[in-house]
Amino acid sequence: MNDGSKKSRRRRSSSLLYQEPQESMEHLNDQAAIPNINANWVNAKGAWVIHIVLIIALKILFSIIPGIERDTSWTLTNLTYMFGSYLMFHWVRGIPFEFNAGAFDNLNMWEQMDNGDQFTPTKKFLLSVPICLFLASTHYTRYDLTYFTINTLALLGVIVPKLPVSHRLRVSFLSGHPDDRYPDER
Repeated sequence: MNDGSKKSRRRRSSSLLYQEPQESMEHLNDQAAIPNINANWVNAKGAWVIHIVLIIALKILFSIIPGIERDTSWTLTNLTYMFGSYLMFHWVRGIPFEFNAGAFDNLNMWEQMDNGDQFTPTKKFLLSVPICLFLASTHYTRYDLTYFTINTLALLGVIVPKLPVSHRLRVSFLSGHPDDRYPDER
């Protein structure tokens, strides 16, 4: 019994990965019309310094907590920075401002930065920060296998989404297919 009042559920692929389609010409025009203040701040003066300051603040915070050893504080610093970086640059899609008619709704911040160009100076810096933090945390944990494994997994979780092969690639069990998240926009 399928009457017009019930919405039928769209059958979806069982694939875990899907490629986000390219924008229509209308969306491209909307993106070019107004500067994207959500992603342009990363090119501003002092934007790179905040990452270093944040890492130092996290290290100090985890070092002053009683009972946490140096190895654990470095790993917690690494994990916290990597989690925050992933959340900020790769998890959240769209922009928090409503001035561009939804032109960036399907793009995460990494894809919005520098108009989607790969290997710009900002993206190179943001790719190198997790690697340097990984190297420091691995060194200060004295190459312990457990800490090394945890830090390596955290590094891979942040580096792989930044690579060009992952551009517009989505993992559906983590974020869901866009059609399922916004059923009223079909």
